Amino acid sequence: MTFDFIRTDVEEQKTKFRYRQLVCNSMASQGNEIVIKGKSYLNFSSNDYLGLNGHAQINKALQEGVDKFGTCASSSSLVTGYHYAHQALEEDICQWLNKPKCLLFTSGFSANLALFHALGKNEHSHFYLDKLSHASMIDGAYQSKAKVKRFNHNDIDQLARLLTRTDHSALASSNKLIASEGVFSMDGCQAKVLQLAQLAKSHHAWLYLDDAHSIGVIGNKGQGSNSFANIDITMATFGKAVATSGAFLACDENLHEYLVNFSRHYIYSTAMSPAIAWATKKSIALIQAEHWRREKISELSALFGALLADNIELVTTQSSIHAIIIGDEKKALMVSEKLKSQGIWLTAIRPPTVAVNSSRLRVTICANHNTKDIKYLAECINKAIA
Repeated sequence: MTFDFIRTDVEEQKTKFRYRQLVCNSMASQGNEIVIKGKSYLNFSSNDYLGLNGHAQINKALQEGVDKFGTCASSSSLVTGYHYAHQALEEDICQWLNKPKCLLFTSGFSANLALFHALGKNEHSHFYLDKLSHASMIDGAYQSKAKVKRFNHNDIDQLARLLTRTDHSALASSNKLIASEGVFSMDGCQAKVLQLAQLAKSHHAWLYLDDAHSIGVIGNKGQGSNSFANIDITMATFGKAVATSGAFLACDENLHEYLVNFSRHYIYSTAMSPAIAWATKKSIALIQAEHWRREKISELSALFGALLADNIELVTTQSSIHAIIIGDEKKALMVSEKLKSQGIWLTAIRPPTVAVNSSRLRVTICANHNTKDIKYLAECINKAIA
């Protein structure tokens, strides 16, 4: 049989309790509910951290964008696809994060690949990635010509040793990039942003942060990691707290010019929908103005931690993401199914997304949850894991 490994590999996933399949949410607007096969669940697996999905003002801006620009850019940005909506959104992001330039992409995966491929064109480049960095960062780094090193999660001392070793080696190069997530997607813990920034400066390196799970949630105005230090390059997505779709890279003028000229992912992709860009402008304005959304996440998160039983292993976090470590894949699936029977949708995260024997429940607490939801969630988890 042609490509006979396909069926074999899928069957192996089933035996390891790592099999994945699509489920269809029939809700018109997510909110804090999800409807699967006609049954309603409290949704604690959403990335709509600030509860902005379906917001009336964002929906109105989207319709205005459709009326002004249409639904599609109809071309790549370097042909005729770059609209006023894109330019206006980029300017807002630059002002928000205090960055000189910004470039829009259709997804965070594409933006990460674009950055690492472009800077990794030169074989004398050196990339240093936190071991828990997102798959798109790892793929981009290893698909480039750069020399790649990965340091233990949040281990600043090990990173310093790696940088020093490169500085003193025959391969010494000024093209050094430190890369990490601002908030780690599967743990919810934060990078040591200030220490990373200081280390980058002392070793004449650039600091690159994937802020997909930090933007909107962290910082007084939702600036993410840029609220802690001046980050050389920031990538963040719009499909989570911002509640639209697409992504951006914020950087200096020189890198911006370089990416426009050499990033294949940017040059050869149709630009993101200008209507979506217009809606994203409105969402970012709301994010900056409505600090109560971030305060509510903090309050509900503290309540959740206080209500969990002592035997439950909860990763410490200041974000919306709360990882409950189960360990075994089969047990994680079993707990997830128990919660579904109680009307709670909480996905079990298993290898290869996380390390073997670290399967978990990835709880996301959002601004559209309430105290009653959190109390019920904690009660059900305590019973399911007891």
